[in-house]
Amino acid sequence: MAIELTNVDGLPKIDLYHQVSVATGSRLVHIAGQVSWDAEGTTIGAGDLAAQTERCYLNIGAALAQLGGSFDDIANLTAYVVDWTPDKMPQLTEGIARAAAKLGTTATPPATLLGVAALDIPDHLIEITATAVLD
Repeated sequence: MAIELTNVDGLPKIDLYHQVSVATGSRLVHIAGQVSWDAEGTTIGAGDLAAQTERCYLNIGAALAQLGGSFDDIANLTAYVVDWTPDKMPQLTEGIARAAAKLGTTATPPATLLGVAALDIPDHLIEITATAVLD
């Protein structure tokens, strides 16, 4: 694998993600912000942050699979959540856990979460971008 996930001394250990990823592959992959659309452009999980988070992760996993990679090749994630408040964390983590189970991964790449006022359409509660490195 091209990605080594690690935590370093002096930074807190976060259950949801590692603080650092070290990439050694030769192909850098940038995946555009994924929302909870299926292949036909239908929103999955309207009003349900956990369902939408799960779908975003699955979409990222599908993109990587077509390139010969997997979720384990992700070097960094950025999530944009509409009207973020800390009380939404259980829904977010539930969606991540469900997606990880379906993707067969325990990878916890470095991640950033940003609260935003709105996304592309009112039904979308979350959008996630990914950077991966493939051998």
